Amino acid sequence: MYYFIVNPGSGRGKGFRIWRKLEKLLSFACVEYEAYFTHGQGDARALARDLTEGCREPRVIVVAGGDGTVNEVVDGLSFNGPVTLGLIPGGTGNDLAKSLRLPGSPRRCLKKILHPKYHKLMDYGVLSYGEGEVRHRRFVVSAGIGVDAAVCHSLLHGGFNKICPRKLRYVLVGLGQLFRARPVKGYLVLDGVQKVEFNHIYFISAHIHPSEGGGFVFAPGADCSDGRLSLCVAHTSSRIRLFQIVLDAFFGRRKKRPGVRRYECREAFIHLDRPMAVHVDGESCQMQQDIQLRCIQKKMRMIV
Repeated sequence: MYYFIVNPGSGRGKGFRIWRKLEKLLSFACVEYEAYFTHGQGDARALARDLTEGCREPRVIVVAGGDGTVNEVVDGLSFNGPVTLGLIPGGTGNDLAKSLRLPGSPRRCLKKILHPKYHKLMDYGVLSYGEGEVRHRRFVVSAGIGVDAAVCHSLLHGGFNKICPRKLRYVLVGLGQLFRARPVKGYLVLDGVQKVEFNHIYFISAHIHPSEGGGFVFAPGADCSDGRLSLCVAHTSSRIRLFQIVLDAFFGRRKKRPGVRRYECREAFIHLDRPMAVHVDGESCQMQQDIQLRCIQKKMRMIV
C-alpha cells in the first residue's frame, strides 16, 4: 500500500497536473494506494501525523509537491514504525529533488518508487525558537535567519508568485531585501563550546543540502548523511560584497571571499541583537532573536 500526500497547488498548479498523470499511471499499474490532498497550510503535517502516529507497520509515504510540502510531511511524521519516503517533485524550487538527483519526469520518479533499487538514510534538522513555550520545527533542506528568511517571507506573501519563475522571483525579491537590509550584531555557539562573534550579520543559513531558494548554493560542502549542519554566515560592512556573496551562490561558484564564513557542527545556538526573519525550508517561523539548531542523523529513509 502506498500513501500519497498531494499538494495540488504546488508549483503554481503544477502539483495538480502531476497528480492527473500519476493517477493514470497508478491505475495502469494496478497499484493499491490511497491519496490525500492538501488544501492549506498545515494540512500535509496533519496528514503525515495521522498516517504514522501509533503505527508500527512499515509505511511508504509519497509526497507529490515541493520542498514546503516535504517540510510539513517530515515535521508531522511519527517515527514509531519503519517509514519510507518517496518524492515526486512538483514545486518551483525543488532543492531537495535536485540534491538527490531525482528525475524531472513524474513517470520516472513513480517508477523508482514502485520498483525501488536504492534507499538513502538522510539527516534532518530541528529548529527551536520562542520565549516561554519553545516551539520545534523540523527541516529537510535548510533553515535560516536574516535576509534569506526575509526573502522567503516575501515570496510567501508577495505578488510575484504567479508571473515569474522561482529563481527569478528569488532574485527580484532578494535585491529588494538586500537594499533594505540592515546588518546586526550577534554570535554563534557551535556544539556548545565554540563561540564566534560578528558585528555585521546579514544572514545565517544552516544546511542539510547544499542549496536553497531554487538553486542558491550557500553550502557547497553540505552532506545530507554526515550528521552535521553546514552553516553559512554572511557578515560584512560592505553591501557590494554582500551582492558578490549572493551572486556566487546564484552561479554555484566556490570562491573564498571576505564576508562569508562557513562552519560544520552538530548543533548551534544563534543570538542576534534584534529579531530577524526565520525560515525552515522556505516556510516562515516569524521574527526571532534566538534560535537553536541541531542535526538528527540518518533518521529519514528515502527512495532515491
